[in-house]
Amino acid sequence: MTLKMDTTVNPYLLLTPGPLSTSPSVRNAMLRDWCTWDDDYKQLVQRVRAKLVTLATTEDNRSEYTAVLMQGSGSASVEATLGSTIPEKGHLLILSNGAYGQRMARMASVLKIRHTVIDYGETHPVGSIELTKALEHHNDVTHLAMVHCETTTGMLNTIEPISLVCQRHGVKLIVDAMSSFGGIEIDLAELNIDYLISSANKCIQGVPGFGFVIAKRASLEQCKTYARSHTLDLYDQWRCMEDDQGKWRFTSPTHVVRAFEQALIELDEEGGIAERNKRYTDNRNHLIKGMTNLGFDTLLQGDLRSPFITTFINPTSEAYSFKRFYEGLKRQGFVIYPGKVSNADCFRIGTIGHVFPQDINKLIKAVEQERYWL
Repeated sequence: MTLKMDTTVNPYLLLTPGPLSTSPSVRNAMLRDWCTWDDDYKQLVQRVRAKLVTLATTEDNRSEYTAVLMQGSGSASVEATLGSTIPEKGHLLILSNGAYGQRMARMASVLKIRHTVIDYGETHPVGSIELTKALEHHNDVTHLAMVHCETTTGMLNTIEPISLVCQRHGVKLIVDAMSSFGGIEIDLAELNIDYLISSANKCIQGVPGFGFVIAKRASLEQCKTYARSHTLDLYDQWRCMEDDQGKWRFTSPTHVVRAFEQALIELDEEGGIAERNKRYTDNRNHLIKGMTNLGFDTLLQGDLRSPFITTFINPTSEAYSFKRFYEGLKRQGFVIYPGKVSNADCFRIGTIGHVFPQDINKLIKAVEQERYWL
């Protein structure tokens, strides 16, 4: 399969953590209309659900897992998971090192879920030592939630040591893998993840419109009466999809689901998650090398940096303006992201989506031309 950027329709490349640039064939897949009640569409949904489980673990363990699709943004699926899987007397422990961990804490507060937050700060990875101490102090914790790739900074948190602590303490593990699933290998069974959450418009390279939760069947089956919302009832959505073989409870984003199936097909054609991870990693390496050569510093160093998005420190020169820099790059065909770190003046550049090393090299040339601070 030959992969290259398409510039015939899009005036600029989205170098963001999602929504992201998609292939022409993913966009073209949305040209057909579908009926939500029809068997053709329900079979499409079932294929997507099965494929997600296939990506999530090995063949021996797939029968233990199931996939639920939920309308809305990825955050809606996170909220559906928190609000539907934790019992009334449950206690949620949230590991936070960025805006998306804090967002989960806000959701828990609104949903009136008893919760405790371990805040590691935005430039430190979550760790098992602090977690172990917290669980010894809070011995009634039932669930733990963490973000795999914190797109506030681009930090990649390691799941395995957190999972081992959860297993020792009998705590169910919820992983927000919004910006990582499909772009890096994650074996849910090996990591003993109860619920993994992601979105159509991230590393699978679909378009916005729904999120999904890949869950242990045994864990989800216990949640029948837990939901704190009717619309965001994860258990009810799952039962509807199971009992009516692909039907959603409410109107689903049919065109988006078809585009997502096409994106899954293209993931296979690229060589699967391992090859996609290689491309994203190559993109990141080209980016960091080029930006470093131009005098930019990254906020994070070494293995803390994910292949998905990188945070750079804004130059301190009075001649520099991020807005002017952003607009200049946009005129040359590239859209980047402003910073989100509370105590650092920075910006972010994503390296996921229908983006390739040659595109990153073109970006570097554009950055060199927009160096207003010289």
